[in-house]
Amino acid sequence: MIGNIGLLSRHVLAALLGSVIAFERERLNWAAGSRTHMLVCVGSSLIMLVSAFGFADVLGEKNVVLDPSRVAAQVVSGIGFLGAGSILLRGEIVRGLTTAASLLSVAGIGLAVGGGMCTAAIGATIIILVGVKPLERRFISVKQQRNITLLVKRGNVSLDSVHNALGTGSVRVKQFIVQQSEDDPELDEVQIGLSRATASEFATICARLAAMSGVRECRDGR
Repeated sequence: MIGNIGLLSRHVLAALLGSVIAFERERLNWAAGSRTHMLVCVGSSLIMLVSAFGFADVLGEKNVVLDPSRVAAQVVSGIGFLGAGSILLRGEIVRGLTTAASLLSVAGIGLAVGGGMCTAAIGATIIILVGVKPLERRFISVKQQRNITLLVKRGNVSLDSVHNALGTGSVRVKQFIVQQSEDDPELDEVQIGLSRATASEFATICARLAAMSGVRECRDGR
């Protein structure tokens, strides 16, 4: 059994690592920010500590056999339930996958800290924060999401009409935001985020969208 200082130090480390991962999400204004990640990480650490040391006083009893991993394993099921609740499907647009994966990773880090595997927890945190971004920039940056902004007559463009204009087999619409134009109250400003597209595909898409009924202007949304 570790002492009280050891218990508290693991909770502090779990809170710190969870907050460090959450900082990136807060910076990008994504769901599940610092408080959620800290709660998940510290909660997982607490469950792991209870699983490992919480039943030490009854281990000496006759016919008592405990498996510390069974309690910790339930964290995976619980986080899976929480992560599934954060995933939303709206038409062809899926949101929340990164949030669910982030919560699962933070729960794993919390379990590692609670189990005393601090080096593994710190290493996982560094890999999540530092290791993924360079790979994304190296291999995916050439085909990252493209954005288009349309100025349209109010009510003339919807997500379905955009899908129809693009046609089957085209790139997917990942973001569709409609708001009133600041310059003309009779017009809507539609911001469309598209999945990966080459320069030639993007030019074709812009031409198709510009030809839609009610579209007054089509421009690159970068």
